[in-house]
Amino acid sequence: MNVLVIGLGSIATRHIDAVRQLDADAHIYALRSGRNGKEVNGVRNLYSIDEVAASGIDFAIISNPTSCHAAAVKSLLPLRLPMLIEKPVFDSVSYRQLAVDLKSARVPNCVACNLRFLDSIEFLRRYISENDSRRVNEVNVYCGSYLPEWRKGVSDWRQTYSARRDLGGGVHLDLIHDIDYVCSIFGLPVASRGIVRNVSTLGIDAADYANFTLIYPTFCASVILDYYRRDYKRCCEIVFEDTTWTLDIPTDKITDSDGNIVFKGNTSVADTYLLQMRYFMNLVAERRYECSNDALEACDILAISTDYERFD
Repeated sequence: MNVLVIGLGSIATRHIDAVRQLDADAHIYALRSGRNGKEVNGVRNLYSIDEVAASGIDFAIISNPTSCHAAAVKSLLPLRLPMLIEKPVFDSVSYRQLAVDLKSARVPNCVACNLRFLDSIEFLRRYISENDSRRVNEVNVYCGSYLPEWRKGVSDWRQTYSARRDLGGGVHLDLIHDIDYVCSIFGLPVASRGIVRNVSTLGIDAADYANFTLIYPTFCASVILDYYRRDYKRCCEIVFEDTTWTLDIPTDKITDSDGNIVFKGNTSVADTYLLQMRYFMNLVAERRYECSNDALEACDILAISTDYERFD
């Protein structure tokens, strides 16, 4: 299998590792913006779309900075290559027409929101779908982590795209996973409200705090995200009429308000990258055009995360 990668950062490394676990003989190519780029072992460099077209590529992974996703999709669209697009799909919903064009051209595409593949989130998605008569009164989602420690070996974390607004960074985009999995479980909200800020001690110009309220017909879901929490925490509370379930994402476990285990999965967040890649590679192999999170669906979720008031 021949795989093209656009953007050779840390997330690309995860995707490449997943490809190689699933296909040890896969050939990895990278479309480079110039000839001064760092050589990566086992990756062959390409420098033009013409070279891409001549290389027999089976699918592409778009993992460059978010602000460059739209240009990458537009350049590959005429080749009709299946695309795995790193989240968020774009940095603005103004590029929605590109997602429509992908669907119209029947180009297989999937946006990489790997938390959808965590066992406990898949359990919740099934449970809510199959028990729609059980009343949910409230949902509370939180993710707090420490951006300076995200990427080991980076000389200046403030120059990573996550920390820079001009590259499409900001916690409301970087941690769109948490809005995404809420929507995958409960569907799209009827409305949303959001605020973002960047007034923490991190001193970056991208948003380092975000607070969204997703409004559903009979409940609201609160999603709070930040870049500055040193003790990593990622969780989701579902407040039913008679009990509260708490999902702890790092341990893939759901407990009720009495401490009883409702569900215990067997995946780690690291495992979800492999599960996601297996899903996508099967989609490509089977020539299927519909997936659980294509660019058009991802644009609906992006519309939530980019509709906010900013208070700096």
